[in-house]
Amino acid sequence: MNFKKPHTPFIISLLFILLVGLRCTPKQEEPFAPRDPMPLDEIEYSFIHMDDITYNTFHFIDSSDTQGLLVIQNDTIHYENYWKGQNEDIQHISWSMAKSYISALFGIAMEEGHIKSIDQTVDEYLPELKGSGYEGVKIKDVLQMSSGIGFDETYSDPQSDIQQYWQGFVFGESQDEFTSTLSNERPAGAFNKYVSMDTHVLGMIIVKATGKNLTEYLQEKLWKPLGSEFDAYWIVDAKGMEMALGGINATLRDYAKIGRLYLNKGNWNGKQIIPTTWFEASTSSTEEHLQPESENSSDRGIGYGYQWWILDGNEGEYMAMGVFNQYIYINPTTNTVIVKNSANKNYYEKDNPYASTMTHIELFRKLAHMNE
Repeated sequence: MNFKKPHTPFIISLLFILLVGLRCTPKQEEPFAPRDPMPLDEIEYSFIHMDDITYNTFHFIDSSDTQGLLVIQNDTIHYENYWKGQNEDIQHISWSMAKSYISALFGIAMEEGHIKSIDQTVDEYLPELKGSGYEGVKIKDVLQMSSGIGFDETYSDPQSDIQQYWQGFVFGESQDEFTSTLSNERPAGAFNKYVSMDTHVLGMIIVKATGKNLTEYLQEKLWKPLGSEFDAYWIVDAKGMEMALGGINATLRDYAKIGRLYLNKGNWNGKQIIPTTWFEASTSSTEEHLQPESENSSDRGIGYGYQWWILDGNEGEYMAMGVFNQYIYINPTTNTVIVKNSANKNYYEKDNPYASTMTHIELFRKLAHMNE
């Protein structure tokens, strides 16, 4: 594993994960078998929440600035294609899909005894956050994006908290120190509000508890066991801490492997990598404020688990999701994993159906049922 220090405080350093691939060890057997691709230009679907508009799938893919789309069902690739400069061996940034990887690592760290309980408070592991809004907050509430921290996640607003975070990151400031400046806006554990820094706190706990950086732990516990096909890397700040909330860069097929892992309830070819109880807790909405239609949630229409989005309906769907339309969609009823990487230039346009997560979900559902 290579760690490159930044040449100046103004350059983001990269922490490279050496994966199972051409430069390391012989490539492991690819778990996905190819088949003739489905004809996406012939697939149309309606989205009833947007005035019952009918979408042509290929036009939707183009209009949402898709760079890669992979549809896997029953371990068989039904569609794989790339646009706008991406291809099968080019890494694409995860953005917040990385949060679901952090959840997986957290569950593994608990299984190994590094972390005792999610009912412990954050400051039991991170005394440097005493005096911040995270003091006294249970780890469980952080996992469920219910920390009560006041944080404006509006990417289109240059004065928002997330944009202030980004500016500090680019100019060499510590993510850990930024986190220590945050305060509460409501009691923890009662309201579901998406706060990216909650994931950073989870990353800090993993590092403190395991004694390893996130890249080392990810490579050891997930990347190598899953036989990842290509090299990948994780963006770090000038202090060497990974961008836990969204900085993984990997290929489409390698993103699909965590989807397959979770589709099989944390089991990979007979080996239980994610503890079963952790998988179940991560991919279900339990408390009232985590339910899709709860009035105590800022993301109505979709539920939340442990850093996984839980979809409404009767098929048990859940997904990892990132800004600009990155998705790892999992449907256990149809045995389907779909990965979509995008660079949607119109993402900030209000009510744009080609940027809407709900419209994407309807597309994924259509594709998941294509073979019926």
